[in-house]
Amino acid sequence: MATGRPALSSMAESITIRVQSPDGMKKVSATKRDTAAAFLRKVAKEFGFSTNGFSVYQNRNKTGEITSQSKSLSLLKIKHGDMLYLFPLAAPGPSGEIMDVATPPSTSSTSSSSLSRPQSSLSRPQTATQITEDEIDQYLAKQDGKIYRNQDPQLCRHGSMGKCVHCVPLEPFDEDYLNHLDPPVKHMSFHAYIRKLTGGADKGKFAALENISCKIKSGCEGHPPWPEGICTKCQPSAITLNRQKYRHVDNIMFENHTIADRFLDFWRKTGNQRMGYLYGRYTEHKDIPLGIRAEVAAIYEPPQIATQNSLELVDDPKAGAVEEIAAKLGLRKVGWIFTDLLSEDTRIGTVRYSRNKDSYFLSAEECITAGDFQNKHPNTCRLSPDGDFGSKFVTVVATGGPDNQVHFEGYQVSNQCMALVRDECLLPCRDVPELGYAKESSTEQYVPDVFYKDKDKFGNDITYLARPLPVEYLIIDITTTFPKDPAYTFTSTQRFSIENRDVLGETQDFHSLATYLSQNTSTVFLNIVSDFHLLLFLVTNEVMPLGDSIGLLLDAVKTSNEELAQTWRKSEQWATIEQLCSTVGGQSSGLPDYGAMGGPPNPTSSSSMWSCRHCTFMNQPGTEQCEMCSLPHS
Repeated sequence: MATGRPALSSMAESITIRVQSPDGMKKVSATKRDTAAAFLRKVAKEFGFSTNGFSVYQNRNKTGEITSQSKSLSLLKIKHGDMLYLFPLAAPGPSGEIMDVATPPSTSSTSSSSLSRPQSSLSRPQTATQITEDEIDQYLAKQDGKIYRNQDPQLCRHGSMGKCVHCVPLEPFDEDYLNHLDPPVKHMSFHAYIRKLTGGADKGKFAALENISCKIKSGCEGHPPWPEGICTKCQPSAITLNRQKYRHVDNIMFENHTIADRFLDFWRKTGNQRMGYLYGRYTEHKDIPLGIRAEVAAIYEPPQIATQNSLELVDDPKAGAVEEIAAKLGLRKVGWIFTDLLSEDTRIGTVRYSRNKDSYFLSAEECITAGDFQNKHPNTCRLSPDGDFGSKFVTVVATGGPDNQVHFEGYQVSNQCMALVRDECLLPCRDVPELGYAKESSTEQYVPDVFYKDKDKFGNDITYLARPLPVEYLIIDITTTFPKDPAYTFTSTQRFSIENRDVLGETQDFHSLATYLSQNTSTVFLNIVSDFHLLLFLVTNEVMPLGDSIGLLLDAVKTSNEELAQTWRKSEQWATIEQLCSTVGGQSSGLPDYGAMGGPPNPTSSSSMWSCRHCTFMNQPGTEQCEMCSLPHS
């Protein structure tokens, strides 16, 4: 019995102190007899931080600082379970080496240790300032965002300079205001949600947008790896699905009807479905406080295999060039669009109304695809420790509406769905498109439990395991609109062939370019070349890809500068293109007005290059056989 008393006494003296920092809370074990200096060394070791780089206070308002002294914790009245508050003195530098607080280090040792120390988890305040957010996010972060109201003539009893509860400005996240809009707004904007997090007395000092993780945390050495072992430290938490209260994009707007009509032409001519990427920009949406709008200026159609009921994307060798051209034009990929159309009466042009509240709005497979796209295009955010949170990438479905006409419906999937898709925890159901299925754990992968809540027939909230899962918990709807006054980033009135439509007989080659130039009656060169698909062809064609030499023309289209366009028109590259078009156009009878693009037609002769009518390869003059396919000239 005597040998057990010291152990019991030691257990009675051990205490656990909670320490709150900007990166979260940690528990530090100590004893009542520990000095303040020894306790600070334990805090520094727990947080991986040098003890001369932070201060610890007993109160949140930075009062009652615990300094490096010989007093014990019991004399400082620090008890088991107390909460202390850690504040970095400045933007903390990287630290992993613990310095002794009793003996200050020399200058040389400080320098060498600061160079060799690994980065601390408390370095988020420093890295957060280095994150470059999107221009629209930077703009909205500087806005007031409050909803100003006029005086109510019946309820306000004060002068013109006063304010009362009936006319005081509202916060951008005020739910009553959003619900009374016409139509009501179910989701506040993302920046309004940030204002809600960063409001209050602490001004969001400890606000952090954490990304959900469904994977086992690595580095846990207390047990064998999964499936032999798992513990509460490395096990991901269970997920209860909730309808997201905010959305990253509040409106989708096509610049004009022509963009959508040209995309729908493929379905009209073939009956097969179609998919494309939306290129545009993010702007302010003024109908919702601190809202963001995705403006669509062009649609790029990648290589795909399409049927009446399915779509399959194939590898796109031109994807990098498309991104580069779009960036030089001031555009970016803002979303994707696909059709789900089935004709009902071809005589009057009606389509079937298939997506509604009685069936589904997005299938589980479409939600998984949307989540994958959103994960590939994350939203940069300064409040996230990872540097990104959510996504602005949108999904648009062209489908039948209640009036049996083509409607465009916009969606996003929630951040919870993005996490489930990223960590490969969500599967579609084979026969029921509106249901998903949360995977079960296997020897290869641990999957946390996924739940959702619903009401039973008595109105009680019941928690269900997400096997299966209604995907309506994952969907966020976004209004899709067309402007009253159309805008045109690309001003060409003539239509150049759209890429990857060979099945329709629409090819992008110098035959189609010559036809396009001959039929274009505009006298302004900028309007002739201001076509997204034409610019893609000039850069990506195999006969004469322009590559870097087209930069000046892209700047001209981006800034609508005719002088820059005329300067590029005089370049050697455009002269060569004119010669190629003249050669191809001279072999057909439909190009008498080719000179309308700015010069007299160049007649063909035996000394000019000729295009093979079998493979369209441009051959040198004087040759009788095609150098590519070896077939005869005539």
